[in-house]
Amino acid sequence: MARWIDAGESGFKATFDAFLNEPRGEVEDVATTVREVIADVRKHGGEAVARYTAKFDRLTLDPVTLQSDNVDLPALAAGCSADLREAIDFAAERIAAYHEKQRPVDNIFKDPDGVELGWKWSALDSVGVYVPGGLASYPSSVLMNTIPAKIAGVDRVVMTAPAPGGQMSPAVAYAALKAGVDEFYPVGGAQAVAALAFGAGHLIRVDKIVGPGNAYVAEAKRQVFGTVGIDTIAGPSEILVIADASCEPDWIAADLLSQAEHDTSSQSILITVDKAVGKAVEEAVEKQLKTLSTEARARQAWENHGAIIFATSLDQAADIANEIAAEHLELAIEDPDMLLPQIRHAGAVFLGHHTPEALGDYVTGSNHVLPTSRAARFSSGLGLYDFMKRMSIQRAGPDGFNVLAPAALRLAEAEGLPAHARSVSIRTNRGEGHG
Repeated sequence: MARWIDAGESGFKATFDAFLNEPRGEVEDVATTVREVIADVRKHGGEAVARYTAKFDRLTLDPVTLQSDNVDLPALAAGCSADLREAIDFAAERIAAYHEKQRPVDNIFKDPDGVELGWKWSALDSVGVYVPGGLASYPSSVLMNTIPAKIAGVDRVVMTAPAPGGQMSPAVAYAALKAGVDEFYPVGGAQAVAALAFGAGHLIRVDKIVGPGNAYVAEAKRQVFGTVGIDTIAGPSEILVIADASCEPDWIAADLLSQAEHDTSSQSILITVDKAVGKAVEEAVEKQLKTLSTEARARQAWENHGAIIFATSLDQAADIANEIAAEHLELAIEDPDMLLPQIRHAGAVFLGHHTPEALGDYVTGSNHVLPTSRAARFSSGLGLYDFMKRMSIQRAGPDGFNVLAPAALRLAEAEGLPAHARSVSIRTNRGEGHG
């Protein structure tokens, strides 16, 4: 049975707040273990990485090259079927086209005081892409994390992925070659993150680490942040659908289950202004659950973390959606463009009845690496700009200096920083003739 929450009832706020604050995801404390792994890799480098890989993945690595004779990326990619290669190629082209449109523009301008100001964008030098490995197949994650980096101009993209017993998805291998990965190491877990952050063997440290992983990978990224950049600390998958009487309940049920099947901690929520729609979707979810090979985890996610929320109006539905700030938001209503201006917080928005979230996971071109756990209130999905940085530029000539200097001098003195003040005052009689 689905959990129903009625936004028209007097106790809605308390019920809704309690629902939002319910714990999801890993509860195991892995911080100490991860800290020990990172310290070991920092001290012993490739030897530690090889040791952990042998222990957890049953794979022998050369501690210097961090490579294995049993893992060859081109050979693995050759095992990818022709139809799957075609789908990967199609997705890659769309992802590249979308992210090319995000390219930021440098700008230099002169203000009314004659001071020249602006900014310049440049790509990061190196990026590490972590990919869940083994027999799990997530070629879309490889594309989403690597293609924007290459388009941004990152010189060196390093991919790590565990290959237990030498096994790795041919689709992941093909996607890595298609996306243009420069280096690949068959390493997973916290040891891979540590190697990317601090270097190990022939793996030279990178400047930023992106990509999903388990609780140990997420915690490792948290601990190395500051030494390197990271994309985000990803939580369980989420989908929120706002639906009215124009929707097809079977379609909505399928969309809700598309995220519930990810993990028992995933969350699927329906907001509807029509209770009959909610009932129909609830019945459709139950029917479709019984047909899924992923029923066990999808059912647990739906029953433990899912909800059907009845809103009194679409305006209220939008307000509730902004509070939830979901990773994925579908507007399955008659006029989604009418409601879109009211949506402020969501990782990605899918408009209309023919734009299921699953399209965004793979082939719309928009990035599927999105903020979870209400982080859409303050952050955005992965994009080209995550592989670039902005550098400020300023230049003052003699006239501009004379305009700015008095205020700068007063502020420096007020803050008790005499050297700051002197760096301004020392120029007050020498500004003429210097550019």
